[in-house]
Formats: sequence, C-alpha cells, structure tokens
Amino acid sequence: MPSNCGPDHPTQFAFLDRDGVINADSDTYIKSLAEFHLLPGSVAAIARLTAAGWQVIVVTNQSALQRGLLSAQGLERIHGHMCRAITQAGGQVLDIFHCPHGPGDDCDCRKPKPGMILRAQRRHGIDLSQAVMIGDSARDIACGFNAGCGRTILVRTGNGRAALRTLSDQGLAANHVATDLAAAVEWLLAQDAAGNASAC
Repeated sequence: MPSNCGPDHPTQFAFLDRDGVINADSDTYIKSLAEFHLLPGSVAAIARLTAAGWQVIVVTNQSALQRGLLSAQGLERIHGHMCRAITQAGGQVLDIFHCPHGPGDDCDCRKPKPGMILRAQRRHGIDLSQAVMIGDSARDIACGFNAGCGRTILVRTGNGRAALRTLSDQGLAANHVATDLAAAVEWLLAQDAAGNASAC
C-alpha cells in the first residue's frame, strides 16, 4: 500500500477463511453451487482490499471432499463462481488453498494447523509478520497465530460468537472482533492509515 511520505510498503496479504466469512456457512457442508450463497457485503469488502493494494488468499477446510459429499470438480465450480463474482465487483483473489482432509486425518493443512498459510508463504514470498488472517472460527484465529501472522481478525458471521468462547478457553484472542468482513476490512484499512500517518 503506497505511503505519501516515503517508499512504498511491501505487498500486504490477507488470508480469508471461506465459509462463514465470504459465504454463508452450513452445518451440513456446502456440497454444491446451489448451496453456495455469498454473504452481504463480502464481495465488496474484498474489492475494497484489492483497491487498497492488498493481495487476498483464501484458505479453507473442505472435509466434504474426504467425506464423499463434494467432488473436486464441484469445488472448482464453486470457487470459479466465487472468483467471478469478486472480479466483477472489482476485486481479485490471488490464490485459493483448501484442505481436503477430515478431522481424524493426520495432515498438516487442516486448520488450526498452519500448512495452507505456509504453502502460500513459500509460493508467493510472503512476510507473514505483515499478513492478516480473517476468520469466523477459533481454528481460523489459532491458524493465524500458528503461522505467525502479524494480525488476526474474528468476524461474528458464521461461527464467530461460539469462537469467542472457545478462544477464551484456549487463552487466545484475536487482535480485533468485527461484525462481518466489511467491518473487518474497515478496521484493517483504518489501522494501516493511522500507521502511515504516524510514520510521516
């Protein structure tokens, strides 16, 4: 994000959970495009991040694949639809990482493990200390901590309310709690603007 009083800042990266942040979550999993519903304001929020110079990467647990409820082709259709909607609004998703495994699988990518973020770091040369993780669950916030993200934001959409209790039990806290993705982006950009002003 450019500064008016010095050299440009390095590219900043925002990791976004999908279900409960970008689209409505479901207790029975998102198994088809017909069950995928974008949350109000989420696409515009991503467009605002893009306009501010942020790179957006989606990191999502998708155990419906392991459970046989969703095919790889079905997931591609959902993500294609999501990315087209974001692009049409003026936003961009740089990359999408998904974990196809179930809770009992011994993988390194299912959140709260940091595998997806670390893969993104290697692929895109990310300084994680300058990155933010935005999610609606305790495992999203824990994943951000485990990966070394500089900031974490919990949104109250999806599982956000239950996540507050879980995080408290785990002795963790997000840097900020927002009503939804739009409010999270508002806070994030305001923080960065304040930081840039204080550096002048």
